[in-house]
Amino acid sequence: MASEKKLDNVILGLLSHEDLSGYEIKKRIDMTLSFFWGASFGSIYPTLAMLEEKGYAVKTAQDGDSRGKQLYHITEEGRAHLREWLQEPVEYDSIRYETLLKLFFGNECGPQTARERIGRCRQKTQELLMQLETIGNDLSEHLDEDSTHMYYLLTARFGMKLYQAQLEWCDEAEVFLEMIEERSQEPQDSTV
Repeated sequence: MASEKKLDNVILGLLSHEDLSGYEIKKRIDMTLSFFWGASFGSIYPTLAMLEEKGYAVKTAQDGDSRGKQLYHITEEGRAHLREWLQEPVEYDSIRYETLLKLFFGNECGPQTARERIGRCRQKTQELLMQLETIGNDLSEHLDEDSTHMYYLLTARFGMKLYQAQLEWCDEAEVFLEMIEERSQEPQDSTV
């Protein structure tokens, strides 16, 4: 899911907007970045400890919280580190699809399993596309309020295009599988 070596910058990016607890960081990742990035609690807390150790973030107890909730705040050194990373060229954009991986080895299960897999892919993609369209519409309405909305909107639009292409592929793949199945069921001409 997440490239752990970049998680420090993901967290610093989130902290550049507001102070957050580890739980809130995980929630933000799941709600706003999960369309293209992810991280587990098991990787977030060690990364937060490393950011503190390097002086990129500081942890403070939230006033009035009886549970001892800890908030993390980005430091100037952390902002400098984040800006430096943002200026670096992208190494490689990779997209990993378990659906495609399993489809690649689909010969072991056959076309019916492949069609079912594509159907589930279509359903999930439609759900995600609807979510992104809602987010995109909301961001479009609030562009004047905060300049960060422009950058959020750009990533949402990328996701929408990607999901639309994925839905087109689902259509094509289903037609292709049907055509192959029909061909395999046609009687073979035995005249030579």
